[in-house]
Amino acid sequence: MSERKPPSAEDFNQWYADMAEQSAGDEVKRAHLGLPPLLLSSSLLAWDGIADVVQALRLPQGGRLLDLACGRGGYGLEIASRTGAKLTGVDFSEEAITQAEALARQWGAEAEYRVGDLTATGLPDASVDAVVIVDSIQFKPEAASFQEIHRVLAPGGRVALTTWEALDPTDERVPNLLRVVDTRSGLAQAGFVDIEVHERPAWTAVERTLWEEAVSLDPGDDPTLKSLHDEGLRVLPGFDFVRRVLTSASADR
Repeated sequence: MSERKPPSAEDFNQWYADMAEQSAGDEVKRAHLGLPPLLLSSSLLAWDGIADVVQALRLPQGGRLLDLACGRGGYGLEIASRTGAKLTGVDFSEEAITQAEALARQWGAEAEYRVGDLTATGLPDASVDAVVIVDSIQFKPEAASFQEIHRVLAPGGRVALTTWEALDPTDERVPNLLRVVDTRSGLAQAGFVDIEVHERPAWTAVERTLWEEAVSLDPGDDPTLKSLHDEGLRVLPGFDFVRRVLTSASADR
């Protein structure tokens, strides 16, 4: 994998703008991840994995769910629909928030969205019962992110996050973006308890077939296919040196 800087909000604004309408890139990802048409994904959590996340969150009926780094909003909307939770979505991309609001209207769902950051959501202390972060903590795996998650959670609230971690944090074949991810340590240092880190090899297998197709296709002039193709070229060389994880924990009471 070649090194690159974490994308900026402006980078993501353009990325989401390219996906403003359902795109050819969406079709490729949907086929591999098994997602329905109205669950617009900007991540790689497959349909079967959503049930694992719901189980990890243990959301109370009518509780408040924060979908942090929500992207276009599909995962948060699906989790809220399964659990009866009230939904708040936060993302640092204004374009993502615009699209998430539009998607919520398509779902006929009540949700509130705001521009914010992994380290600064803008939400009050102890204001949510659960936080989900799908495939995004690696962009800011620093202490401030885990502390912010803990701050907004009510006592006993739950967090579930999906990401990738290096099998060997010193392995330079893995980009620094992932070599520094340590969800167990980050959550523990922020005061979380009951931390569980589960490897998900079945998710890894799905992603491998997705990236193999992505690098084999001719993207032509389609920006979403080109983005998928280029990401596959970056990801596959180091694919065997990372593990796919679902991490969950509770805020101390």
